[in-house]
Amino acid sequence: MTNNPALLEKIEQALQTVYDPDFPLVDIYTLGLIYEVKVDEEEERVDILMSFTTPACPMADYIIESTRNAVLLVVPDYEVKIEVTFDPMRGPQMIRDEDLQRMFE
Repeated sequence: MTNNPALLEKIEQALQTVYDPDFPLVDIYTLGLIYEVKVDEEEERVDILMSFTTPACPMADYIIESTRNAVLLVVPDYEVKIEVTFDPMRGPQMIRDEDLQRMFE
């Protein structure tokens, strides 16, 4: 995995440009939908573990492709693997903004 915090930060910033159309005011990163980002510079791969606001998310494919495309803007030659999980189920405690957390409690 990467020892390059600057690259990881750029990828995380790119993820902050992706929105769930059902929550257009908050990006998926801040909303807590991104559980983990791993960057393997040697293999030129980014692995993302993420979730959706609901297992029946009608925009799942759109969000996955938007997520992939945002990462590819930072590392265009990398492979981007996205795994979706609902374990743990996303909750308000995962939101990365304290004010937003209070809104969802």
